[in-house]
Amino acid sequence: MNKFFLITMLIVQAAIAQNSLLIPSTLSGTDINLTLQNGTHQFYNGIDTNTMGANGNILGPTLILNNGDFVNFTVNNQLAETTTIHWHGLHVSPENDGGPHTTIAPNTTWNPSFTILDKASSYWYHPHLHEKTNEHVSKGISGLIIVKDAEATALNLPRNYGVDDFPLIIQTKDFDANSQIVSPSNSDDIIMVNATIDAALIVPEQVVRFRILNGSSMRVFNIGLSGNKTFYQIASDGGLLSDNLPLTRLQLASGERAEILVNFSGMNGQTVFLKSYASEFSNGIYGATNPGMGAGMTLTGYNPNPLNGTDFDIMQFNVGTTTATPVTTIASPLVTVTPIPEANSDMSRTITMSPVTTGQNQLNGNFYLNDVLFDMNVINETVPLDNTEIWTITNNSAIAHPFHIHDVQFYILDRDGNAPPQNEQGRKDVVLVKAQETIRFIAKFEDFSSTVPYMYHCHMLIHEDGGMMGQFVVEDALSVEENELSNKLKVYPNPANNKIHIILEGELNIDTIEIIDQLGRIVLDKKINFSEDSIQIEGLSKGVYFLRIYVDNLNITKKIVVK
Repeated sequence: MNKFFLITMLIVQAAIAQNSLLIPSTLSGTDINLTLQNGTHQFYNGIDTNTMGANGNILGPTLILNNGDFVNFTVNNQLAETTTIHWHGLHVSPENDGGPHTTIAPNTTWNPSFTILDKASSYWYHPHLHEKTNEHVSKGISGLIIVKDAEATALNLPRNYGVDDFPLIIQTKDFDANSQIVSPSNSDDIIMVNATIDAALIVPEQVVRFRILNGSSMRVFNIGLSGNKTFYQIASDGGLLSDNLPLTRLQLASGERAEILVNFSGMNGQTVFLKSYASEFSNGIYGATNPGMGAGMTLTGYNPNPLNGTDFDIMQFNVGTTTATPVTTIASPLVTVTPIPEANSDMSRTITMSPVTTGQNQLNGNFYLNDVLFDMNVINETVPLDNTEIWTITNNSAIAHPFHIHDVQFYILDRDGNAPPQNEQGRKDVVLVKAQETIRFIAKFEDFSSTVPYMYHCHMLIHEDGGMMGQFVVEDALSVEENELSNKLKVYPNPANNKIHIILEGELNIDTIEIIDQLGRIVLDKKINFSEDSIQIEGLSKGVYFLRIYVDNLNITKKIVVK
């Protein structure tokens, strides 16, 4: 028997036990129409599972957008319930962001419009209704967004969608005895890619690009290839890296994305598995043998589960023949990545993660951010427009949490004081903060200000729905009235070392003066009479502070330096 024929037959037989990977359709251009709908999908042959999707029964089309284009969206909600659509990772105004305040009632449409300001990378869209995000995502509403720009287009990269450039939306789900999706659940023992269980894909014998999204509700994956074959990461959440990064493992938490290249050259007829090497996880990660760091900590429904603490296949690649115009080399270098210097920071903020229920049973409860649960009516942080800020995220719980912030891409400065790994040195909007770990990142809050808030939250969707979320507004420094007030205000000397003089012209009374340090802490809060023209600062340490002055219903903030 011919050797090639034998190999081909073996591949065919292997593929029979698999299911062909569903490849989502695409939408492009400057007018995008999405219809959110109920439907059914056969995850298992002959069995209908109730689902939700966009422009179909499950998932949504991949949106292909160009940097610089102004795009009009129409989102038509044909579900029987209210939802939202959030453009995860895109830099848009809060009115267009699709957070929990921007709801779409049943049988109504939402019409956001915005310029694509983002760098070439892979983003995604999904519902973000408070307390319902996990259900709506688990039922199926998720879609990839591919942004293109001139810098990336100039590179020799695979970009023929569905031929040598593939979306891989990896999820785990729990099904009941009737093959219906259970949400919420920690018994997520079924792995799927693009809503396909036991997925298989025929790939060409050349360099292939995979755009990987961890779209799971809770699970962290330790991505690798069978045989520890090397792959090359070329992009993180918000953009291409400066150069390709050869890897055999890639950790992806819920909400994170990565683009990788795999060179299948010379492998015609062979089979390669995309795997998660979860046996290598330390305790305290959802996906490890033990989800909590503490001995004996349990999570309801987590065990027994064949995916926890073991290595498992995610999907199968069957290598076929090359395309007509194959990419056969790994591009190097890629693009210029310019992190924000730490010295550019205007101020710092601290976010602390902690369990509502302390002790051994904490994993089964909710989690705080800065000791509070989410309240739609409370603005947790106010960020001045154009501020560059360092955010310090400390995890005081026993399980790792992926922290996501809307509006901006950030650069990780350090993990517990150490430089982040190379693959985390690009633009990011999600970072996994391990138990008892502190990370710092830097971001600039530019372009958009509004009274509508942005969100920051844990991207483990059960935790998010349980209140592990805060909100912030980006506030333009001065309104017209505040500008007029600012012109009547004189603060001197600046820098100062023991006393600051404050003069306010006109018949206006100062209500309160606050001095705020770079951690966002109020270090001085003083009510004064207009007759006083100075404030003592000799007890303050040297550094940059913010002087906030309240007059009637207005307030203005000025940067001061204590020397």
